[in-house]
Amino acid sequence: MDPVAALGLALDPLGLSLRGGFHPTSEDGVPDLRDGRGAGTLYLVGNLGRDMWPVFSRSAELQDGAPNALDRWTRRILGQVAQELDAVALFPFGGPPWLPFQRWALRAGSVAASPLRILIHPGYGLWHAYRGALAFAGRLALPEPDRRPRPCDSCAAKPCLSACPVGAFTLEGYDAARCRRHVASAAGAACREGGCLARRACPVGREHAYPDAQMAFHMRAFLAGPPGT
Repeated sequence: MDPVAALGLALDPLGLSLRGGFHPTSEDGVPDLRDGRGAGTLYLVGNLGRDMWPVFSRSAELQDGAPNALDRWTRRILGQVAQELDAVALFPFGGPPWLPFQRWALRAGSVAASPLRILIHPGYGLWHAYRGALAFAGRLALPEPDRRPRPCDSCAAKPCLSACPVGAFTLEGYDAARCRRHVASAAGAACREGGCLARRACPVGREHAYPDAQMAFHMRAFLAGPPGT
């Protein structure tokens, strides 16, 4: 079976999708395989819209009350997929050092930078994420990237930049400390319980927005993270 199709079949029951791929060069920062060879193909894996949440919400990792449930679940299931397909699983967590997943995502196509510093997809907007990658020894076929233009280029209003109650997002950057203080405060209940208001203000892909339970889960993880993030 075509490797792109095989990976899609393996990921679909997990609520995950193949998010693009490329043939790495020495400049891409993809770790060598276990035998010391460089990877011939890197496939990115992640969620699009709401599909992941029903699967993850039933997982043992979310139910056991231990920290880092999503990271542990991702490591387990992608580790199993990698073993079945003779690949090496790589993750955006577990550092330092941190693997350059955002650079890999841009290299694979289909996404672009947004004013919020979150990568934006032309169909799913800001409602997607990269959960891991699978490195293969061979030079395999690549999925076709989405060539639609960056939606931010035709968005004159840019409501994402004006929706944050404390102005944490500007064209100059993102003030994570200000954002965290607000989300943790009594005034930040709307962001804390329903997700980032700036992210929700983006008109692209609103029908794919995460359910409230998933938004609240991610905001709790944000508040529990290192103070400098």
